[in-house]
Amino acid sequence: MDAFVTVSQLQKGWSKRALLVDVRSVSEFAAGHIAGAVNIPMDQIEGRVADLGADIPLVLICQSGKRAQITAKLLEPCGRQIAILEGGTKSWIASGHAVVASVKTRWSLERQVRLGTGFLTLVGAVLALSVRPSWLYLCGLIGLGLTFAGLTDFCPMALILERMPWNRRSYCSLGRPSSEGVLGRSGTGS
Repeated sequence: MDAFVTVSQLQKGWSKRALLVDVRSVSEFAAGHIAGAVNIPMDQIEGRVADLGADIPLVLICQSGKRAQITAKLLEPCGRQIAILEGGTKSWIASGHAVVASVKTRWSLERQVRLGTGFLTLVGAVLALSVRPSWLYLCGLIGLGLTFAGLTDFCPMALILERMPWNRRSYCSLGRPSSEGVLGRSGTGS
């Protein structure tokens, strides 16, 4: 069903005859991706099938290969020739190949939300057990917020986190070197 392409096969010609599609989030892609790859996040792929061109094979890429496999299943009804980079960008970097980075490595907003909600839930549970049982309401509030975010695709915590200083985009002024460059093995952060 799913065809896999190894790093060496990609190096030896697959990248010249196929469209490399990185299905990771925008921030993961910006932190480090294979040169020549285009970024179409997994959650946008079905709505952007027309961007893929009808008669060119696709090589789907993610961090380790799992999201690429899920994306391949989503594209299966389209009747496209699809291959998945075995081991994803992790294998690419482990093989000694460089990745292109567009911004400083930072955690994706989704990962920051998971960390924040997990931490607040843990604090609420510890305080409920050790200080006062009413702290359990914090855990319930977080559960309610996650349920709301899942149902509506609107996450207030994500809106707050994206305004934090570490998530602000950095712009280069004219005449100064840009932050775009090529990174080696340590080029990805998540």
